[in-house]
Amino acid sequence: MLPAGFDNTLEKKAYQLLIGRLDGGHIGDAAYEEKIRGLVKKGMGGFILFGGEKESAGNFLSDLQSIADIPLFIASDVERGVGQQISGTTLFPCQMAVAAALGRRSAEERLIIEQTVRAVAEESKDVGINIPLIPVLDVNQNADNPIISTRAFSDDAETVAELGSHYIRVLEGEGLISCAKHFPGHGDTASDSHITLPVINKPRDALMDVDIMPFRRAVEAGVSSIMVGHLSVTAFNGEPASLSREIVTHLLKEELDFRGLIMTDALNMNALQGYANVPARCINAGVDILLHPVDPEVSAAEIMDAVRMEDIKNGQIEAAVDRIIRQKERIARVSGPEVDYSAHDALATRISEMAITLVKDTSGLLPFAGKKVSVVFCGDTTLFSSSPLRKVFEGRVVSADEDRTSGITVFAVFTSVSAWKGSSGIDQEEKLRIQKHIKKSVHSIVISFGSPYVLRHFHDADILIAAYEATEQAQKAVIKCLRGEIEFNGRLPVKLDG
Repeated sequence: MLPAGFDNTLEKKAYQLLIGRLDGGHIGDAAYEEKIRGLVKKGMGGFILFGGEKESAGNFLSDLQSIADIPLFIASDVERGVGQQISGTTLFPCQMAVAAALGRRSAEERLIIEQTVRAVAEESKDVGINIPLIPVLDVNQNADNPIISTRAFSDDAETVAELGSHYIRVLEGEGLISCAKHFPGHGDTASDSHITLPVINKPRDALMDVDIMPFRRAVEAGVSSIMVGHLSVTAFNGEPASLSREIVTHLLKEELDFRGLIMTDALNMNALQGYANVPARCINAGVDILLHPVDPEVSAAEIMDAVRMEDIKNGQIEAAVDRIIRQKERIARVSGPEVDYSAHDALATRISEMAITLVKDTSGLLPFAGKKVSVVFCGDTTLFSSSPLRKVFEGRVVSADEDRTSGITVFAVFTSVSAWKGSSGIDQEEKLRIQKHIKKSVHSIVISFGSPYVLRHFHDADILIAAYEATEQAQKAVIKCLRGEIEFNGRLPVKLDG
């Protein structure tokens, strides 16, 4: 039922289906703030927050909520904690690092996972985020996946399902709307849907047993929302999943019995280029929320036109708005406790240290004490320009082309997973260059500060280490391991085939 006093016009209902972009870095710009307030007054359903600073973002979100007739959804991609988006909050390790550190399923590790997710929930509420867009439930089966990779827990469906369900139960227990993504699974593709439409050619049974299984478990765990990816799945007619009634209604709603909110992946992505009437097709597929339209006002107008032309039944709009309102009534009552950011930072550091994984070892090379060591930086230069490794190995940073006739050469390989980038690894030329210089080095160590799959190219190295990301936290943890100050405690959550 729509709430008493709700302006039940078609325009208000159309805007309720939209979650638009909010750039936290523009908060403080009077013209930008007024534009956002104007969307709220039109009935905007909510915003997805990118960037900003804790105090200013929190104050502005509070202001927006105060002028909204219906509480706003505030979503954000906080897979690595709120610090992934908002300065002044905590950056936690990526999901694959969490699985490496805490994947043994001991009681102590389950407690640390619970503490971690609760910390993310507390910081989300402190800023004003009520839909943390986590967990990622893709099972990363493709080593060259450019957009999932370390965002996934593992290449093992059971590990993904168990850890994801744990995240969901904690977030829902904290009164937030958890979001499982990217249905029906973005883990077995070598394409980034920000750039093009990935095509997944797998039999239906394989999809159900592996890719979709974690989402089935998420439904059982009580997930409140599921994000549908822009993925062409040939076993389900090949139409993009976000436009497919077979996937959204017949598979997700009916077969998996999901009764929560269904949202699209961001509509500004190139995967849907060339498809007409996208808002109407998403809604007719069974979607409730259109995430990140390029222009919310244009999308709202397209929805209204589609209703007038009877391309969308008004009853579908009302049913979606009803589901949205019911969730908003629940989260409107949520308030956050005082947040201990210093304790959260210490927890993030502990997990980073627990995650560092010794993939291959040659006895006698570690720890480094008293040994001659040189370091070669490889990969994405933007990630290591101010690396703490430079200070530790000051005067011993060399180029890959220098001959080394003694000691140990460390190849520090920096990569990242990000939208529109098209790759999560290194290019062929750099891979061959590193392989050549490993053969010429007396002893060699390759450390992947990013995708662990990079390591599969360097079997000739004496030691292989996975750090899962290029953060300062991860680099400092590796330094401690190399010095022998802490043990290598991580366990590789994926298979590294040659």
